[in-house]
Amino acid sequence: MTIDNAIAAWLTHLESERRVAPKTGEAYARDLHQFLAFLAPHLGRRPDLAALSGLRPADIRAFLAARRKDGIGSRTLMRQLAGCRSFMRFAERQGWASASAFAAIRAPRIGKSLPKPIGPANARALADVTTRAGEDRPQWVLARDAAVLGLLYGCGLRIAEALAIRARDAPIRPMSALQVTGKGGKARQVPVLPQVAGLVKDYLDQCPWRIAPDEPLFRGAKGGPLSPRIIQLAMARLRGALGLAETATPHALRHSFATHLLARGGDLRTIQELLGHASLSTTQIYTEVDTTRLMAAYKAAHPRA
Repeated sequence: MTIDNAIAAWLTHLESERRVAPKTGEAYARDLHQFLAFLAPHLGRRPDLAALSGLRPADIRAFLAARRKDGIGSRTLMRQLAGCRSFMRFAERQGWASASAFAAIRAPRIGKSLPKPIGPANARALADVTTRAGEDRPQWVLARDAAVLGLLYGCGLRIAEALAIRARDAPIRPMSALQVTGKGGKARQVPVLPQVAGLVKDYLDQCPWRIAPDEPLFRGAKGGPLSPRIIQLAMARLRGALGLAETATPHALRHSFATHLLARGGDLRTIQELLGHASLSTTQIYTEVDTTRLMAAYKAAHPRA
């Protein structure tokens, strides 16, 4: 078994059996190739499965140290280690290699950080076309960006989930339910507020492109599928207009959705379902965000704080 064939079999396994998200599979493949590229000069030859079986923990630590020297953070290092370990364990189960060296390696520690939501007034302003009224851009583009950001905040979607919506599923009816496919192919339904449905309808009414029912709902300036990068750039311009911090990213609107629901008495289990989290422990981090916010308000307002 050649290493290239082993990698191809592993990627097929991730997609068909493990059902990992496409982006995760791409990241794992990229991480593994970076590891192999490091090993070539480190070992003095292009590694094969036998060479990988003979790795020592020190070789893996040398790779992590080199990546750290390149400025890679702990979270990325943890993912890279997970991808390489996944490949080696798969190869070991197939009888092609030994993954013993990876058993002695601990994942890098990640400092605990809380999501940074955007305040309700600013979150609403981000999905308001008039906030960007002075920009020299077509009105339909402003309406499109407002619709996407409205879905992120109003429905708690990830940006990839919003851009994956097909035209036939466009949520243009008030209080309609939107079927969303999230990470790992997990499907969920989220309600669509009348304000969000109105934003989507305004975009469709102004969009100059004819969109087939099975095509992506949101289109780029030249008619192709909208890139996440365009929404990130639009968010950067809005940050400047509203004076928001660098943490105000499109994903921060999803954090805002959860935090604001919780602050208004939303049930944690319901928020878990709306976000599509597989584990309640992932959703519980928002209780800490809310507690932090309450303590900050207490310290700012209480005369004895």
